[in-house]
Amino acid sequence: MPEGEQPAEGEQPAEAQQPAEAGPPPESDAEALVEEARPERIESITVEEGQRLERPRDFREERREDVEVVREVGDRFIIEFNNNIYVENPDRERIQVDAREVYYEELPRGRTREVIVRPDGTRVVTIRNRYGDILRRSKFTPDDREIVLVYVDERDYDRVLEWRDPGEDLPPLRLSIPVEEYILDAEAVEDPDAYYTFLEQPPVEKVERTYSIAEVKRSARIRDKVRRIDLDTINFEFGSAEIAESEIADLEGVAQAMEKLLQENPAETFLIEGHTDAVGTAEANLALSDRRAEAVATALSGSFGIPPENLAPQGYGEQYLKVNTEGPERENRRVAIRRITPLVAPVASAQ
Repeated sequence: MPEGEQPAEGEQPAEAQQPAEAGPPPESDAEALVEEARPERIESITVEEGQRLERPRDFREERREDVEVVREVGDRFIIEFNNNIYVENPDRERIQVDAREVYYEELPRGRTREVIVRPDGTRVVTIRNRYGDILRRSKFTPDDREIVLVYVDERDYDRVLEWRDPGEDLPPLRLSIPVEEYILDAEAVEDPDAYYTFLEQPPVEKVERTYSIAEVKRSARIRDKVRRIDLDTINFEFGSAEIAESEIADLEGVAQAMEKLLQENPAETFLIEGHTDAVGTAEANLALSDRRAEAVATALSGSFGIPPENLAPQGYGEQYLKVNTEGPERENRRVAIRRITPLVAPVASAQ
């Protein structure tokens, strides 16, 4: 399913109407990743020597020639590429909250390594390419055990630099499972354990390689490989990205599921998708939806202790309406959650 043609949130994908054409989904995350994409050995993210930088690199100083900045909305940039618009979010502050120390190192091939040291000695280390795309991210526990959160194989560094939709290379998604096992509506959840049961499920089809976080965020086709929770219990006021105090408790079931998954595998990564209704400009709605995604990520970390590095917020504006209307609609002002670990990490366990 190409970018821009994903089924409206809550609706049955057209492909789901043809299950006979699809094979059975993988039975585990490990089975999902194709054999040839599995690295023989993963070296530590700190193995390369870097040169200390006096200040963090501003990745917006160097952009691809075919990427145009359309508009600046607050601290977010709306960019256009290949006739599609996206929102760039300044996610560093959220990841660095409560850090004891943060420093940066320059690496070969235009890459930068960021090291965040938490008060308990935990370190979050991220390597980005010259455009700011995350190539690798690891967490080091206080006893120096490395947990790989994000891993792009060196063979794919040039692909990430191309900044294209990797889903264009794939045929349309064909579901072989019922839609209710693919999209979970939070309003229909009676037992909070249902969130964990749903999120722990593997992708619905094979994963050709590990992707960068940015590639997953940009490609609806790649995101569609994993299941989605429509968190329609959280509805935002018109034009607002604030979560009502009374609705924070509605995140508890999802937060408990995330916490349980992280206890089993601290390398889990969850994509938080923000959405708006169709009132207003597409650019303003992208920025607003991104703030909504960030608000949910911040609430999950601040109120429920989910580590910020395990969350990846991204706004999609009015692109995927749950209720197909051009007018104000509360159900369209929402968030969705996917467990994208099998898309961005080569193994489903801590290293």
